[in-house]
Amino acid sequence: MKGLLCLKKKAASIIPRDRGVRDFIVRRRINRNWQLYVMLIPVAAFFVVFCYMPMYGIVLAFKDYRAMRGIMGSPWAEPLTKYFVQFFNSPYFERVVGNTILLSLESLIFNFPLPILLALSINEVRSVKYKKFVQNITYAPHFLSVLVLVGVIRAFCNTDYGIVNIIIRKLGGEGYNWLQRADMFRPLYIGSNIWQNIGWDSIIYIAALAGIDPQLHEAAMMDGANRLQRIWHINLPGILPTMVILLILNSGQIMNVGFEKVYLMQNDLNLSTSDVIATYSYRIGIETAQYSLSTAIGLFNSVINCVLLLIVNTCSRKLSETSLW
Repeated sequence: MKGLLCLKKKAASIIPRDRGVRDFIVRRRINRNWQLYVMLIPVAAFFVVFCYMPMYGIVLAFKDYRAMRGIMGSPWAEPLTKYFVQFFNSPYFERVVGNTILLSLESLIFNFPLPILLALSINEVRSVKYKKFVQNITYAPHFLSVLVLVGVIRAFCNTDYGIVNIIIRKLGGEGYNWLQRADMFRPLYIGSNIWQNIGWDSIIYIAALAGIDPQLHEAAMMDGANRLQRIWHINLPGILPTMVILLILNSGQIMNVGFEKVYLMQNDLNLSTSDVIATYSYRIGIETAQYSLSTAIGLFNSVINCVLLLIVNTCSRKLSETSLW
């Protein structure tokens, strides 16, 4: 017993000392790098002000909002799920949810693998000047604003002077306004997304490829492996963890379709395929002032995204041992 008591006393005396040492080390690191912590303040303030503080407005989804009473003074809805049920029973529910899922999945199917292929292709280029030229050309569209991009699309697809219709007429066809066709909305949206973001999205893959040990390629070449075999057996496995992480993040955004671009490309003639949750929520909340219903729609969208993120992350952790947490 005396021996156990002595050990407990020693442990009790050692642990605070260790904690004190750890606290001292942390304080010293903070003092040494205080400039970096100061630079984090604007970032933290941004997320607090624009992301966390507005979250209290979620209660609007469960209240009969009255502008004169404010958010907290408005009465609770009866039942609390009143506005969720109203959205589920809406005649537009199937259309907006279906369009959102289809547009997001098609965008993911085409937008996700193409930057990988571009990164693999650029990585195989030996000419530094040509590589920089291709990178600059593919990066540049990313810096165009959504408004400018949609303006370019409208100009190209214009019935009278659009270059697309001019070429079609030269080939003997008949020109028309492509944005006014419902069946052409998704191809135009996805195609312009690819053109604008493929170069920018490939940057992280190019960085991952640069971290692969060149000795692996040298050993493979000595064993007689050709270029395609080295890409398949060295480059792809080398960037696989990066691909998995980005796929998980993209999967968590399936229900989030960019509002600005869809809204700018939207018109009465293509509404059957362009109306998504974001634009429907905007019409309900801003144009008709049904703030509680609009908040319920947004909360439903966020919950679905969160569930998808958890599911994909869990599956990835079990299958590839790579996950966000």
